[in-house]
Amino acid sequence: MAKVPGLDRGGIRLREVPLDISMPDAFAGPKKRIAYERLLLDLIEGDQTLFVRRDEVEAQWDWIDAIRAGWAENGVTPKSYTAGSWGPSAAIALAERDGVTWHE
Repeated sequence: MAKVPGLDRGGIRLREVPLDISMPDAFAGPKKRIAYERLLLDLIEGDQTLFVRRDEVEAQWDWIDAIRAGWAENGVTPKSYTAGSWGPSAAIALAERDGVTWHE
């Protein structure tokens, strides 16, 4: 199922689509809209559902800062990996230890 593009003023509409989906082909016909049209309309109507409050952002940074502090305290750094790859080889090895493998 995929969300039908649009503003969803009457509720979210879903439609079955094949897994080899090409979005422009699957939803041909709807009016093209600017990227932020829904966000701007929500703002005008006073709907804050898609907006994040300042205290939420600060709580998120507190959480991440605690993780980063723990890494620094223990001399741990994130593993780097090539953009577009499945991630660092250490992550793949971690999954494979439990008999799980990634596949495309």
